[in-house]
Amino acid sequence: MKTWFKLLCTAFIAVIYNTAGAQITDAIRVNQVGFYPNAPKIAIVTDSNAKEFSIINVSSKQVAFTGTLQKMGVWEYSNEYSGKADFSKLSQEGTYYVEVKGVGQSHPFTISNQANLAVGKASLRFFYYQRACIDLPEMYAGKWARKAGHVQQDGNAVIHSSAATTERPEGTKFYSGKGWYDAGDYNKYIVNSGISTYTLMSLYEGYPKFFDTLKLNIPESNNAIPDVLDEVWWNLRWMLTMQDKDGGVYHKLTNTNFDGSIAPDKATNTRYAIMKTTAATLDFSAVMAVAHRVYRKFDKKFADSCLKASISAYAWAIKNNKVIYNQGGMNQKFNPDINTGAYDDANVGDEFQWAAIELFIATGKLRYMDDANIEFTIRNNFDTPTWAAVNTLGLYSLVQNRDFLPEEFAPTMELVKDKLVTMAGKMQKYQANKSEFGIVMGERSGNFNWGSNSTAANQGMMMMMAYRLTGESDFLNAAISNLDYLLGRNGTGFCYVTGFGGKQVMNPHHRPSESDENLYPVPGMLCGGPNPGQEDARDCAGKYTTNLPAKSYIDVQCSYATNEVAINWNAPLAYLALAIEATKGKR
Repeated sequence: MKTWFKLLCTAFIAVIYNTAGAQITDAIRVNQVGFYPNAPKIAIVTDSNAKEFSIINVSSKQVAFTGTLQKMGVWEYSNEYSGKADFSKLSQEGTYYVEVKGVGQSHPFTISNQANLAVGKASLRFFYYQRACIDLPEMYAGKWARKAGHVQQDGNAVIHSSAATTERPEGTKFYSGKGWYDAGDYNKYIVNSGISTYTLMSLYEGYPKFFDTLKLNIPESNNAIPDVLDEVWWNLRWMLTMQDKDGGVYHKLTNTNFDGSIAPDKATNTRYAIMKTTAATLDFSAVMAVAHRVYRKFDKKFADSCLKASISAYAWAIKNNKVIYNQGGMNQKFNPDINTGAYDDANVGDEFQWAAIELFIATGKLRYMDDANIEFTIRNNFDTPTWAAVNTLGLYSLVQNRDFLPEEFAPTMELVKDKLVTMAGKMQKYQANKSEFGIVMGERSGNFNWGSNSTAANQGMMMMMAYRLTGESDFLNAAISNLDYLLGRNGTGFCYVTGFGGKQVMNPHHRPSESDENLYPVPGMLCGGPNPGQEDARDCAGKYTTNLPAKSYIDVQCSYATNEVAINWNAPLAYLALAIEATKGKR
């Protein structure tokens, strides 16, 4: 009944909105949040023969800028002709829209010295809304306040038969509280926590002065630790509970099956710690080594405990280097069956390399760098990071900590810098010279997959790393272009971050939002984005209208393949938006 009510209200609002602003059209794609006065400002006008465009001030209705549409060609991923409206010279702060005669007007946007501050903070606050085992009171969560979920279940987590040892036999109960719910579901996964937690710590490490004063209105906001690190701490504390006494780390804490559309406190099924794996243990080792260096100036005792856990985990992985998670095979041997997210990865070479790099930075011991073997692999085997390809994260850490590395490492450091700049440069050249939408996204066809929006965000993160290494504005502008993509300059015209834009995502695959009484979902969530694989087509029968890579997206709750949310998608969004804000914004 409640779902029908939400859909009815959404439709009613849409009718009112479209009646009041009948000229608004999806044919004009633009960042629906905002631009900085002295930064690029691009809109794309699709399938039109128009030659000119205007920028109109919303308040005065006066023309603030006029320009000529530049013909760009047909974007293969959406099969749309594109014309570029470049209004970068407009620097006056205010709220505007793009107007093209015979086409219509765009959704509004602002020009502001803090263009990304609100969306960046919201993307970080998403992690607070994902907290397990704690009430979210109204003073922090607003109308998305809710009761704590999984207090009893995670406080009495159960050792699954696949994880049983002599010291912890099957059925043993242990504490595994705190942490973030991984995605639209309520389970907690070490592998995906690895890249997510790293990305936020790397964000702090890259821009510490900015984050030392950034407040997020979370319960810890008044302590002496930056809010972003307070939020990360909540997940680190859970990750530490997942390490067994021998150093190995359980793959995930999970129900046997996914919960339905119920609130966290109504999800009461038993939670199991599933088998220790090499990938989970190495991701854990890398993250804890990073936590050691990031937290040691705030809490030395905690930081030292993280390093100890990291070293122990790495030692376990060396001895158990081929323990791969295969959920189907595991279910044939152990009970009960587990049917939640697998995060299975048969190649753990990149995890070994990442963990070794982080331990080298943490300890200064060259044996870890020998294990990483960067000189041998630097010419290949690195790419835009994902949860299953993490060694590029080690390169990020090296360049961010290069001033503290031993002098004898200088030649290798040059190889690392060249590798990152070369990877970023290839993407930047596509964005500047080949993309009909003027974005990095689409640099290769594989960019459009499950969680494609996180690809755009991670590409932007790499652009920001290259910009900090070189100071070349082309990299910064390429990063901004991918944020523009996420906020509306894309194949569907959606602003893909909940709570923002004129064309908002209203029905994400996110159980807390599905189960509450709010019309609007939790704000600041990045939905997965276009995915021509449409793995949920059976569950969403008849909902998809196209399989074009940049348009294969539906804003419905059933679509876990395009409209789910996840911590490893939001983390690079937060990085991209707030790294740009720290660079271009004025506070």
